[in-house]
Amino acid sequence: MSKPHFPARFISFEGTEGVGKTTAIKALATKFDELGIDYIQTREPGGSPFAEKLRALLLDPATQINDDTELLLMFAARSDHLQSVILPALSQNKWVICDRFVDSTTAYQGFGRGFGDERYLAKINQLTESFVPKLPDLTLWLDLPVDLGMSRAGKRSAADRFEQQQLEFFSRVYDGFAYLANREARFCRIDAQGNADEVALKIWQAVQSRLLTN
Repeated sequence: MSKPHFPARFISFEGTEGVGKTTAIKALATKFDELGIDYIQTREPGGSPFAEKLRALLLDPATQINDDTELLLMFAARSDHLQSVILPALSQNKWVICDRFVDSTTAYQGFGRGFGDERYLAKINQLTESFVPKLPDLTLWLDLPVDLGMSRAGKRSAADRFEQQQLEFFSRVYDGFAYLANREARFCRIDAQGNADEVALKIWQAVQSRLLTN
């Protein structure tokens, strides 16, 4: 049986800590495997050898940098990731499933660090326009109450540099994702309060309706 032919698409997963992105991505990848859809899985920050080195610095609790430096490192990692991994995959007609992308920068740096200040958001928009030639075709925002997500995240391994932030920080990050969901047509809000199977079904329905219909 021949594989189904669907033009390659770029899907990103977003959300605050503990929303279940890893589990949801695994479920979507399994669905793609069943259908014979060629794809790659990747992540941000990271995804390429150089970007992974920057990821280690950015997530290390011992790293002490100012907000502008953090923002620029995020985009340095993203630029290399795009040029080395994402764009080549799409050019080979491979779908891309990415755990976080530029919207996390708006949410975490623009709202979490920058308190949603329009001047700081303008910096992010300028960097995006300059260094991000391809945005996701579909962004799946796993929406979960911040306190519930933090409780889930606390049961995992030792907290990284971002996970160590206070609840107020993540409340602002959540506001950032809500802000984007109201502005970006590519955003699809997924209620992440159900069990893994329920969330996976909502995601698959969104992918089908947005990307797999003629």
